Amino acid sequence: MIFKETILKGAYIIEPEAAEDERGFFARTFCSDEFAQHGLNIKVAQCSISSNARRGTLRGMHYQANPHAEAKLVMCVRGAIFDVIIDLRPSSGTYCSWAGFELSEKNNWLLYVPEGFAHGFQTLEDHTVVYYQISEFYAPQSAGGVRWNDPAFGIEWPLADLIISEKDRLLPDYKR
Repeated sequence: MIFKETILKGAYIIEPEAAEDERGFFARTFCSDEFAQHGLNIKVAQCSISSNARRGTLRGMHYQANPHAEAKLVMCVRGAIFDVIIDLRPSSGTYCSWAGFELSEKNNWLLYVPEGFAHGFQTLEDHTVVYYQISEFYAPQSAGGVRWNDPAFGIEWPLADLIISEKDRLLPDYKR
């Protein structure tokens, strides 16, 4: 695996190194030893899948606060997404900065999202499926989010036509 730190400290794009032949390819997407060598949280408490019927579906921007802050490893296994993270760690040099990455079944990239980040995505194709490994169990009392179009961040989403839940549409603006 090739680990590339993003502009947001502690967040990584991970490129699997595929062994290919006439059958297709085989690649590792997680190795606790390699993740630990990069100082990444290797705990996996649960895995989740998100199925999205239509292009333009937006989910986010979600996080879990302490004491249930979670790291995520995100991979798009069908279709394509524009995956967005926001650094919400007040002590970070990139506090309130965001970054976006295209994850797809074609590039097989994974995004490592550290604790203290909000996360969300917009689907770029119909019938898109996203797979997550998550370091903590879901704790409703610690669940939070910020609005997808909060002017504090200025996220530039690729598609203007959105399919978004009422819950996500009503998330609050972020207060520093």
